[in-house]
Amino acid sequence: MIMTLQGTSIIGAARGKGTEALGKSHNPATNEYLEPEYIAATHEELEHAVSLADSAFKEYRHCSGAKKAELLRAIASNIEAIVEDLVARMPLETGLPEMRVRGEAGRTCGQLRMFANLVEEGSWVDARIDRAQPERQPLPKVDTRSMLRALGPVAVFAASNFPLAFSTAGGDTASALAAGCPVIVKAHSSHSGTAELVGLAIQKAVADCGLPEGVFSLVYGGGRSIGQSLVKHPAIKAVGFTGSYGGGRALMDLAAARPEPIPVYAEMSAINPVVILPGAAKERGAQIAQGLHGSMTLGVGQFCTNPGLIFVHEDYAEVIAKETASLVAESASSAMLNSGICDAYCSGLEALEKHDAVTQLGKASAGEGSNQAVPALFQTDIQTFTSSEELTNEVFGPASIIVTYQSEEDLLGAFATMEGQLTATVHGTEEELAEQVALTRLMEDRAGRLVFNGFPTGVEVCASMVHGGPFPSTSDGRSTSVGTMAIYRFTRAVCWQDCPQSLLPAELQDGNPLGIQRSEV
Repeated sequence: MIMTLQGTSIIGAARGKGTEALGKSHNPATNEYLEPEYIAATHEELEHAVSLADSAFKEYRHCSGAKKAELLRAIASNIEAIVEDLVARMPLETGLPEMRVRGEAGRTCGQLRMFANLVEEGSWVDARIDRAQPERQPLPKVDTRSMLRALGPVAVFAASNFPLAFSTAGGDTASALAAGCPVIVKAHSSHSGTAELVGLAIQKAVADCGLPEGVFSLVYGGGRSIGQSLVKHPAIKAVGFTGSYGGGRALMDLAAARPEPIPVYAEMSAINPVVILPGAAKERGAQIAQGLHGSMTLGVGQFCTNPGLIFVHEDYAEVIAKETASLVAESASSAMLNSGICDAYCSGLEALEKHDAVTQLGKASAGEGSNQAVPALFQTDIQTFTSSEELTNEVFGPASIIVTYQSEEDLLGAFATMEGQLTATVHGTEEELAEQVALTRLMEDRAGRLVFNGFPTGVEVCASMVHGGPFPSTSDGRSTSVGTMAIYRFTRAVCWQDCPQSLLPAELQDGNPLGIQRSEV
């Protein structure tokens, strides 16, 4: 390691001290423990972090787009400067390879700069102007102007499966900072050292940009002590979370029970159904099987967009099943992110293996090392699937179920009963897809992103991306956690009526001094 890790929280410009040892980071592949020991933030330190954030909000919320862009770009540059530190630490904590570290660092810095460009240009605030019409009859029309404003301090819960892109400086943090909201991140215990490295990079950026120290803090601690206290704190105005359904639902319930309820934007669980229509299976079944195998095993299957369910017409299922099963059997096992995820995956496999109406088509051999995930493929029919609620449960890891169907009516019926998903995919010929209006509409009802002749893993970071979906894939299907639309989660609309020009935000003043796109009447 180039940088020495301290193992304590980052409270604004200072470091926490704490008294309760949380333990050391753990290498999932070797079961070795890593220095240093991490210390939980005390109640007083958490209160101080929130107080700093609340104070910082008063200034930061009014910073120009250019100033917020400066911060976001500084964070990206600081992360790039410590990439070798991340390459040295992150694989030890997660079992992820160096290529993944570098790729995820690039994605993280890219999305920070994407939000910087967004807020620097400024039109994202959705400025609307309805000018006064004092002569209007029978009643005069007042002058009203509105735009989006930052919501307040945001609590972000780091994700286990993306130590960079969905964690300390990930999409939730980037979009909240872009909106003008200070952020307090609760670090994930699976990659405490990675969190500290990135947290220090953000802390330095805040200081170098001359912003209030409370714009960012990073706290360590258990979910029940630190996590619940964060969500219940009256100064926190929104929550970002990526993780399990149980964890997300618990945060939603806590937030709803507050005297002042707040939004929780939780990405939770999905099985991301894939439909392979007969023409596509006949025309390029082997090619589709190869893509499915790559998608289901990518990142040891630890992506929230992993294709867990594959619908194929029974007359054309053999080529898909045979080729995919062969590839799965030849796959190598790999260490999962932590023992808890691995235990849950193994339990999910065991339940499928014991199901009377589910057949195991292929399973890889377990390799050496700890917490190894063994890729597996199963098959059942659509009648069993629709009558077995347990088959709709997410198995988080490199496993999928092929479901054979006999008619389009069976397929549509299965989709109609499905819960909300992050993605829904269909493979078909051009002629087949043109006939799938009913299926496409059902997919639209059930998922946030519709994929045609592709695979759901690999989420492009761009303006039009939607990484969200109806409950329970996310807590609020109107939002996204990837792409520039993510900024709207941490804002609220404010209207100024008959306001003097001197008191209006620059975005709403006559003459459009910022030169942004506005709706004017």
